[in-house]
Amino acid sequence: MHRTRTAAATAMAVALAVVPLTGMAGPPGGGKAGRDGPRDSPGVAGSRALSPTPRSVRSRSDRVTITRSVTVVAGPDTDAPALAVVEKSLKDAGADRVVRAESDPGDGQLAVYVGGAGASRALRALGARGPDGLPAEGYALAVGGGRIALSGKDATGTYYAAQSLRQLLPHRDRPGARVRGTAVRDWPATPLRGVIEGFYGTPWSHEARLDQLDFYGEHKMNIYVYSPKDDPYLRAKWRDPYPADRLAQLKELVDRAHARHVEFTYALSPGLSVCYSSDADLRALTAKFQTLWDIGVRTFAVPLDDISYTEWNCAADKDAFGTGGGAAGAAQAHLLNRVQQEFIARHPGAAPLQMVPTEYYDVKPSPYKKALAARLDADVLVEWTGVGVIAPTMTVAQAGQARQVFGHRILTWDNYPVNDYVTNRLLLGPFNGREKGLPGQLAGITANPMIQPAASKLALYTVADYAWNDTAYDARASWGAAIAELAGGDARTARALRAFADAHYASSLNPRQAPALSATIAQFGKDGDARRLDGALRNLRDAPGVLRDRLTDRGFVKDSGPWLDATRAWAVAARGALQLIEATRAGDDAEAWQLRQRIPELVRTAASFVYVDMSGKRVPVLVADGVLDTFVEAAVAEHDAALGVVGRPKGSSNLAVYQDHAASRMTDGDDATYFWSGAAPRAGSFVELDLHAERALGAVRLAMGKSGSPDDYLRHGVLEYSSDHRNWHPLASFDGKAEVGAEPPAGTRARYVRARATAAQDHWLVVREFAVAGDGAATVAGGPPAAAGSALRSAGDGDPATAYRAARAAQPGEALEFTPDAPRGARSVTVLRPQGAPAGAAEVEVRTGGAWRTLGTLSGALTRLPAGDGAIGGVRLVWRDGAAAPEVSEVILH
Repeated sequence: MHRTRTAAATAMAVALAVVPLTGMAGPPGGGKAGRDGPRDSPGVAGSRALSPTPRSVRSRSDRVTITRSVTVVAGPDTDAPALAVVEKSLKDAGADRVVRAESDPGDGQLAVYVGGAGASRALRALGARGPDGLPAEGYALAVGGGRIALSGKDATGTYYAAQSLRQLLPHRDRPGARVRGTAVRDWPATPLRGVIEGFYGTPWSHEARLDQLDFYGEHKMNIYVYSPKDDPYLRAKWRDPYPADRLAQLKELVDRAHARHVEFTYALSPGLSVCYSSDADLRALTAKFQTLWDIGVRTFAVPLDDISYTEWNCAADKDAFGTGGGAAGAAQAHLLNRVQQEFIARHPGAAPLQMVPTEYYDVKPSPYKKALAARLDADVLVEWTGVGVIAPTMTVAQAGQARQVFGHRILTWDNYPVNDYVTNRLLLGPFNGREKGLPGQLAGITANPMIQPAASKLALYTVADYAWNDTAYDARASWGAAIAELAGGDARTARALRAFADAHYASSLNPRQAPALSATIAQFGKDGDARRLDGALRNLRDAPGVLRDRLTDRGFVKDSGPWLDATRAWAVAARGALQLIEATRAGDDAEAWQLRQRIPELVRTAASFVYVDMSGKRVPVLVADGVLDTFVEAAVAEHDAALGVVGRPKGSSNLAVYQDHAASRMTDGDDATYFWSGAAPRAGSFVELDLHAERALGAVRLAMGKSGSPDDYLRHGVLEYSSDHRNWHPLASFDGKAEVGAEPPAGTRARYVRARATAAQDHWLVVREFAVAGDGAATVAGGPPAAAGSALRSAGDGDPATAYRAARAAQPGEALEFTPDAPRGARSVTVLRPQGAPAGAAEVEVRTGGAWRTLGTLSGALTRLPAGDGAIGGVRLVWRDGAAAPEVSEVILH
């Protein structure tokens, strides 16, 4: 869904904020939730976290023991999948033998009552209420008094009770474990809770879908909507029957879903070519549904998103319905009503039809919504994404408005953690920004996941938590519990996974990137203690290797491959930057320069990893962007300041960034690279340069647009400058030009220069280069001549990251001469050269009072010589005869 171009329990589990078993709200009709008892005694398997968080949990003072043989007493109609979960959980807890019987044999062995009258009696004997009075899918579970009893309001409720028991029981390889007594009474906050595979891009594999269905069942999610945009038989070829092998795969998914109490929903999207008034198209649609009905599908949807509703696919629709949004709503209602009445209503056991309106992303009244609300069958569920395609927040009031404007029950299609619009990112933060009380206003919640199925589990865990019990939901706590579960209770794996997920935390729902790492960096900025930050960076560096070695979910490792590589590389680069800061502050100039020279290659390596999409496009991936890259830039800027140079201007923007086209690309001196916004500028949008210090301004150049996107430039704007970032002064206005230049009045000084949009526009923004002359850089002349791809000026441009490289060895009498923009006093002359540069390659001379005098000889990569008295009007490197092809990174007067 896009309107424009297309985020054994261990001590560590506790540290990761796993939700404890504490009392929650009471059940319908009264009842009081209890509190946990004392901490576990030695040898007692205690209160492990239950997910989703139950409504009511009460710890008992007694316990049960997992005996060698366990008897399972089941009612005649007890849900078979629930029994399977119970029996496997008992064996995983140490039981050697699990037998079924119609009653407790009373031989001293543990008895587990699952469903039926036996479970009801056992619950009463344990002082626990049964599931009577609970909503659909509610359940009751009690452990204590030498027995376990569980029963649901219905078969799904019993299955969920079994899943909760699975979480309560320990993992042991022998009998004898003692389990603390516990009573649970639980029910969902909203009827439908699950996932819609509705993204663009590489569809999930069949194996991944099977794995996902297992995950949904374990987390009490009861709906999976099959709607991959790139299944041709759902969209472009919607009229065509599935080939036998594809239909067989769908049947396997349907069967697995039923076994996990997940409703498999088949979503057919005919809107690209359907003729709404056509009897033939109706027959094609219902015939397609019939083939899915025949393999067990009982829930169907017709999404009509991401299509045009201003142009008809057939002339008959214009004749039948007219034109405009109201006509489109009437036409869609006509087709959907016929599907509801002629297919759904004629198939006993079919769930109400679901649909996605073409206007799915707001609550504004419109002719389209009015027609749909008035004409669409009352039983049809309407799917809605919230206010926005990707809604940062969603409130009870908004849900009420949606219900009113669409006139139907609302099922949310929540576009999180979907990443098909930001394929360079993993979105691993929690479900956030959804108001408590929202699920109760909805028919259900479905989340659109990432292209990466296994990596989606962290966020989907939290979606399940919220949808089941929003009252108790805490996003960070649920996220911590998801990490603990995926880590399998292993402390080292959990620590690594938490660090990795923190570096991929940000999204529209979680606007702060890498919150834990950001806080550690901020603390370093306050106290200068590098040990804590170095520890965090080492943990981040090592995390990818730990996850590859120890994470049992190999799908997560496969999904995250390029991001794992990039995370390690960015952590290495950030550690190098931290070492640079320490050497700079310690005054170890040689060590700092050696470290500084490594940074560009470390950053290039970190930025080199790519995700290859289904079309073969190579998309550079992002890791903790705005955090790690900013820290590295700040370290380099601090070193520049210590050297006495301003360095390259820092680019920034208040516009979103498209993929990896960061603002730094508009200051890199390469016209082939560019900043590219991820949205159209509004009035007030800007791109900006920070020159690091107030200085004289020379000519300003702004080069926008690019080949393939020539219209992506600011149509109406103004160039401005400021010294304090608060008071801005106009420099020049511009309209309708992709190439903008301005000459500031003589004597103009500023630290900041920006280009600000004065009007909104539809096109995005590309900035190839944004540059300001007059930065105090020296004029460089002499020789030897520069090699291809290099320039003499790089030796005096104020940026140590650029270097002059000679095309050949020095000849007798050759010298490289640097002339500053004005004579200046300086304590020293510093010459920076690449690591390994030979000593004695040149004499260093300065011109004062019109005469040249020798300061000394180049000594190595960093040469710093006292300048003596007098204003320096020039610096000269007089090469010795036969010196190898010289290289100079920067000559600095400071």
